[in-house]
Amino acid sequence: MNIIMKRILCNVTVVIMFIVMSGNAFAQTADAKAIIEKTSQLYKRWEGVNVKFTANIRSDKNGISESFEGTIMMKNDKFILETPDMKTWFDGTAQWTYMPRTDEVNVITPTGSDLQFLNPMILLQSYQKDFNVSYIGESTSANAKMAYDIALIPKKKDDIEKIELQIEKNTSLPVKLVVTMRNDMHSVIHVKEIKETAHADDIFSFPKSEYPDAEIVDLR
Repeated sequence: MNIIMKRILCNVTVVIMFIVMSGNAFAQTADAKAIIEKTSQLYKRWEGVNVKFTANIRSDKNGISESFEGTIMMKNDKFILETPDMKTWFDGTAQWTYMPRTDEVNVITPTGSDLQFLNPMILLQSYQKDFNVSYIGESTSANAKMAYDIALIPKKKDDIEKIELQIEKNTSLPVKLVVTMRNDMHSVIHVKEIKETAHADDIFSFPKSEYPDAEIVDLR
């Protein structure tokens, strides 16, 4: 389940990356560098952001199909991700994952490739060298609005085979994201809401007093 959650977080992070990109610029692959820099600078200025989403994870090969709703609160490289099966806090150094089913908290220090899925700033920084961007065309969103379709293809062979974004023309906001993995995992994320929201730094650490009976497994 942790691996699936990391992929979901990666998907939502990519959505955050494109929150302020203009619709016209999406049709111009040559402007990708300037667009991402604009997004990066805006995100750095924000005091935080909240995202509500629904997700469907499917793998025909493994007989997996799961749908659920989730939220993510982010500030710089910190986040809180919550789904029905788990809640994760990342304070920029340590990561705590609480699983209600077992009343257990796993603590790790994510490093290397893990952070590409966990740290939005690392994903922003690696975007230019890791992905090719292409304009697919236009479509209609679930809100019956015209939208642009954009594809992100990794330059090198990676776990991710392709990322597709759907961006509504009238708002320039991402409304759908589809990630195809090489292991036959297929993720579809529908963004319900994106809001700039101020967050204090201390909320991104595990609140031990709220889970007094939870078993803490420190894997650092």
